[in-house]
Amino acid sequence: MAQFYPTNGKTDPMADRRGSRNFDRAALLAAIPLIAVLPLWAVAMVPFWLVLNLVVDVSYLAAAGIYVLAGLALFVPVVQRVVLTRLIGARRPTAEEAPRLQRAFDEVAQALHVRDRGFALGVVDADAVNAFASGGHLVVVTSYAARRLDHDALCGVLAHEFCHHLGSHTIALTMQQWLMLPVTALARLGAYLRNVALAASETFARSSGPAQRVGRVIASVFNGLSWFFEIGSVASHALSNLVGRSAEFRADQRVISMGYGRQLVDALRRTTNHQPQRPTRWSRLLETHPPARTRIARIEGTLRRRRR
Repeated sequence: MAQFYPTNGKTDPMADRRGSRNFDRAALLAAIPLIAVLPLWAVAMVPFWLVLNLVVDVSYLAAAGIYVLAGLALFVPVVQRVVLTRLIGARRPTAEEAPRLQRAFDEVAQALHVRDRGFALGVVDADAVNAFASGGHLVVVTSYAARRLDHDALCGVLAHEFCHHLGSHTIALTMQQWLMLPVTALARLGAYLRNVALAASETFARSSGPAQRVGRVIASVFNGLSWFFEIGSVASHALSNLVGRSAEFRADQRVISMGYGRQLVDALRRTTNHQPQRPTRWSRLLETHPPARTRIARIEGTLRRRRR
């Protein structure tokens, strides 16, 4: 089982409000997708509750409440390292990655006056510069960023993810992702049962026209079930991405105030080669981050104004 690499937890004894957590405007906006997904999640929980009720006599409200409480447990640092590791697909940094990440983490934690010792670092294998914050304490970077970025650029990336945590941007997003798990499961289950129904009708009812028609009707029902939850899942992610872009800009501005704006620009320049020159409307809808060029322009504009 993959484990997160725990940080040394070095903190500045003169810690001030720079390392304190708050709920900024982006964190409040992030609650919109969470609220929007509640009806879809409530419908998705019904089949799971019916199956559970065959084993344990429990009401729907109790089952739903237990599921929500399990999601809240994801904000406990130990649970994050065990459960979110599996959900995200992150791993422990290698012997080559760990010293570089730890050095950058210690510098940024001291600069931001981070007082919470529960933060942890993880790595996902990918050939692009990227990173994300999850839960309340996890900072995950790609293997490419951990190995290829120089120290300053890596500090800029980690500072940006820290600022997501300090702004409480990840709380609503983590809960939304937790609530979307049964929705995604039903979408995949519906697609699987549709294929099973079609295969069965073609194999076992080949000589019977009525049996084939019944099989196709059943397949259509499962197909509709799959599409219902799939469309809901895509719409939820699109809304989350739309709202999440404000969190990216907000974190960028906080990074600038902490003195890591130029380092973040250096890291963002490494991502422009992986983005289309003119993204389509659909690609913008599904992108989790604003275009790197837009972020670079905004950061450099702020830096110029500060110099003047």
